[in-house]
Amino acid sequence: MRIRHKPWAKPELEACGFFIDQPVTLKNKWKQSFSEEKPLYIELGCGKGGFVSQAAFGDPAHNYLAVDIKNEMLGLAKRKVEKTFAEGGRAADNVLLTAYNIEHIADFLGEDDRAERIYINFCNPWPRMKHKKHRLTHPRQLVHYRDILTDDGEIHFKTDDDGLFKDSLGYFAECGFEITYITYDLHASGYEHNIMTEHEKMFSDEGIKIKFLIAKKTRLTTEGDEVVRQDN
Repeated sequence: MRIRHKPWAKPELEACGFFIDQPVTLKNKWKQSFSEEKPLYIELGCGKGGFVSQAAFGDPAHNYLAVDIKNEMLGLAKRKVEKTFAEGGRAADNVLLTAYNIEHIADFLGEDDRAERIYINFCNPWPRMKHKKHRLTHPRQLVHYRDILTDDGEIHFKTDDDGLFKDSLGYFAECGFEITYITYDLHASGYEHNIMTEHEKMFSDEGIKIKFLIAKKTRLTTEGDEVVRQDN
């Protein structure tokens, strides 16, 4: 998503108590970086913060780390988190925001940062063949997610894009994930735990059905591990 430069974003983030400016310094230390140590959930590509603000506020039993590459997006996410928590009358003590290129997730998340769940909501579908390796659900990314997920950890994945969803089913199977829930029309599925994102509302208003799945990490054979760790 293209977004205009927002000169206020970086100064606001630097002054924000729940923004981490140098995430690589917290590798293997994320759980101790929250005000209270709790099980960790991670959102990759948090955008304007519509999801993480609602999820973190409604679920004080978990800590939430939200990552995006753009300070402009994170500035909006910071304001959304502040607004949601202020309206609810409590401090934003179970959410952290940080800026980094998710393709290099291993730079700032390690085995001691084990998360119970990863959320991927409406990531770039990268439809052209030569660009597909940049997808957040591509095998070269999934192998890193495996390293930071608990043994029974899950990935919750939502998209409007049919091609990305179909290809991702193959990616998850290749990388040792079991699909435990799937729907090709989330809003008609009866799924009770959905949190509407900005993109989700936009696509739904256009009549586009939302695809959603939950993929659970399973044991991977040595041969399979060698396959998913390829870079292409």
